[in-house]
Amino acid sequence: MPTIDIFEAPEDAAERAARLIAEAVRAKPTIVLGLATGETMRPVYAALVADHRRNATSWRGVTVFNLDDYVGLPADHPASFSRFMRETLFDHIDIASERCWMPDGMAPDLAQEARAYEARIAAAGGIDLQLLGIGSNGHIAFNEPGSDFAGRTRVVALAQETRAAAALAFAEDDDVPRYGLTLGIGTILQARRIVLVATGAGKARAVAKAFGAPADVACPASALQAHADVTVLLDAAAAAGLAPG
Repeated sequence: MPTIDIFEAPEDAAERAARLIAEAVRAKPTIVLGLATGETMRPVYAALVADHRRNATSWRGVTVFNLDDYVGLPADHPASFSRFMRETLFDHIDIASERCWMPDGMAPDLAQEARAYEARIAAAGGIDLQLLGIGSNGHIAFNEPGSDFAGRTRVVALAQETRAAAALAFAEDDDVPRYGLTLGIGTILQARRIVLVATGAGKARAVAKAFGAPADVACPASALQAHADVTVLLDAAAAAGLAPG
């Protein structure tokens, strides 16, 4: 089972996640990281930027593969995950742009893009450390409830709950995309190490289903129970549904 660490405040969970990542980067300067987006990740990346400035942790040899992005959304759109990563992390550290990979939801052939993304990860030697969040419905990346635990990178239809949660990032006259291009659960499980961060009461139900009940495709994050090296970092609110101990 995953190792679960619970912190009183969300910023403490974020700081721990950043510390684990920074330590991994310093230990292996050519590390391959899998990174995530979403509001939970903002303080994690802010802490990594602070570490880079304070401790001169270098990202020059690091390769990054992001989990997912929207289909049909240009990279410069304010709500695109590509822009999120640039604004929160990439533009503030010394990582080489050619080492920052995002699934291209604007690709003319999305099936080919999915295969190519898998091939790039394999060519890089696989993901050493994968950072994850969790959706309120238990999704990881854009793998919605019902996703095959052995699934690979592909286009997925986004659940209404996922689209509703994303709506705040879009202007009122924007239509939240209905599809995403995402790493599959099977691809995620191939990472050598996984760190999942969840904060806030809105994640408590999903966390309880993921780590306090048997694995079930109805909660995609529960697939992580089968992985040999998973660290789950929670604040007290997100951990509220877990049994004590």
